Amino acid sequence: MRMLVATDALGALSSRQAGELIASGWRPSADVSVLPAGEAGGAFVAAYADLAGLTISTELIDGLIVTTGVGSNTGLVQVLGSDQGTGIPFGQTSRPIGEAIAALLGRQAPPQLVVDLTGLWVHDAGAGLLAALGAVGDRPLDEGVDGLVGLSQLDLEPARARLGGTQLLGVVPTAERDQLLLGLRGITARAGRESGVQPELMLRTDAALEAFARLAAGSQATVRGAGACGGLGFGVLALGGRLSTGPALALSSPSGRAALRGLDLMVTGCSAFDFASRGGGVVSAMAEAASHSLSPCIVIAGEVLIGSREMRAMGIEAAYPVRESALDLSSGDISEEELVETARRVARSWSW
Repeated sequence: MRMLVATDALGALSSRQAGELIASGWRPSADVSVLPAGEAGGAFVAAYADLAGLTISTELIDGLIVTTGVGSNTGLVQVLGSDQGTGIPFGQTSRPIGEAIAALLGRQAPPQLVVDLTGLWVHDAGAGLLAALGAVGDRPLDEGVDGLVGLSQLDLEPARARLGGTQLLGVVPTAERDQLLLGLRGITARAGRESGVQPELMLRTDAALEAFARLAAGSQATVRGAGACGGLGFGVLALGGRLSTGPALALSSPSGRAALRGLDLMVTGCSAFDFASRGGGVVSAMAEAASHSLSPCIVIAGEVLIGSREMRAMGIEAAYPVRESALDLSSGDISEEELVETARRVARSWSW
């Protein structure tokens, strides 16, 4: 029996830790692979570091949490800020992400640099990121979308030269993978409606982004995903990079492709498998991958709060809670012992 365990983080357990504990319920009678996976903005950084064998370090810079990692063929960058909200952050800049990228490139220039784009609340289509890498224009690029009003000249060549042979790979949440940058379905219209921004201001903001995008890389302005993370998806595309989600990156890795061959059972998991989140991007991606492999997919979660109809619509055969409610213990954490015992119990029904 060949099976793959690819779970999101469960409580305080990382994807790798939770996966190994779940796998122990089937070992040694089954051939079990464990694939670390995580969503951008969530457990992605730890999961990707485990997947790619990276050593990561974290430091506090100007109130931002900057995490970087470097391996033989790939690097990793994430910048986390405290400001998050609804509406349009007119003056917020993505420059800190560009500065973190530039700092890593100054130490080592890997062939590929993976960037979690979720950590800053911005709306500047990556203009600040590009400025930190050397892009110049006739309006300030690092003063948020407000600074882009009236932009008529832009030179990205210094930024492209700064990257050299390194390709950027921007990682975005699954829910934003198809987000558009401009127009009625773009980020300005969406965020503006949520917070009641005046139509005139929304039109001016969208026009500023359109002018910037046309000067930076007009052919990328309408690509799905360009609007992800306040338009940071576009900033990556403008530099010749590409976009992905955390689960897709894990599944497309050599380890992921090998684990899917001849698959008999997929086991995925999350802290809460509920109606609102459907378990998040990792669970949905693994269910889809299992369906392509014509193998059943089951979920082990901290708690299960979703009906069987919704679950099966996702391609999930069954879901098993570690405990009936995360409120059963005051901490809400999931212990290693609980997860192992649950996996052993589930394995008795899913072994052949």
